[in-house]
Amino acid sequence: MGLEDDIRSKAIELGFDAVGITDASPIDAGQAELLSAWLKAGYAGQMNYMHRNFEKRINPAKLLENAQSVIVVGLNYKPPKRKPKQAGAAGPTGRIAEYAQYEDYHPFMKKRLVKLADFVTSSAGEGVRFRMGVDSAPLAERSVALRAGLGFIGKNHTLIHPVLGPQIFLGEIVTTLRLRPDTPIGGTCAGCSRCMDACPTGALRADGQFDANKCISYLTIEYEGPIPAEQAERMGNWLFGCDECVLACPLQKKAPPCKNQELKFYPDRAELDIDEVLSLTDETFSAKFAGSPIARTGIERLVRRLGSSKTKTRAGRPCHNAGNARGKRR
Repeated sequence: MGLEDDIRSKAIELGFDAVGITDASPIDAGQAELLSAWLKAGYAGQMNYMHRNFEKRINPAKLLENAQSVIVVGLNYKPPKRKPKQAGAAGPTGRIAEYAQYEDYHPFMKKRLVKLADFVTSSAGEGVRFRMGVDSAPLAERSVALRAGLGFIGKNHTLIHPVLGPQIFLGEIVTTLRLRPDTPIGGTCAGCSRCMDACPTGALRADGQFDANKCISYLTIEYEGPIPAEQAERMGNWLFGCDECVLACPLQKKAPPCKNQELKFYPDRAELDIDEVLSLTDETFSAKFAGSPIARTGIERLVRRLGSSKTKTRAGRPCHNAGNARGKRR
């Protein structure tokens, strides 16, 4: 076994479900052009950070001097099968995206990427340098993961692993170590448009483009200000994120559930009682969702669709959580 095989074995030992290696050259020119056109069309909405560091985003080598390779890992987050709801359940509920039913994956994966980098250092020598990212570096990670052989990019614009499906978190290690790259595995969504049909708001356009301005995940997490009435009417009972295009994917239905027992899962977060949500204070919100992706948005964004005065004030003062709506952006 070579070092590349040792790295793959170590990544799996650390709890990742997939790992691939690619070089640090720029992403495919066609992928770069698609990203540039998407930004110019205004489909990124208020996500201004997507316009920054464009050259770094399409070229991993610009993230680290003398970068040679990128190690890409994937972590399956498909939840276990839910138990049927009890008859006579309480009042109305709001749905939470399945990834947010786990602990925040950013620090979880970053900790294990550090261990993987330490392993590489112990194997290859102290002179090796790294830069790690879990949604924290300006990198077109799906395009890099595609080239590293972790799957293909589907019509729902997620990376789809042939076995694990579309519900995978991605993380990367850009390194100065030269490694033998893996081969892309190919794959397409040809003949299937279930995700596009399932999108309630038309964010997955018929021309294949993704319009974040209409995406429920974007509107409930990233978007600042009142949600447009036209979109709010189509959002159903989603409070945080949306899974419709992912759950419609045939490969998601066949995929195994998450097997990493260290990634904490909170089944009670699948649907939140609306009355309980409306009764939350800053303190009880922070306590209930500590260590959760939901904590990143703040209470204001969680409740603003419910038409409550609590979206404007909390105990007679402005809600101060809006500034925490997003984590560190690249």
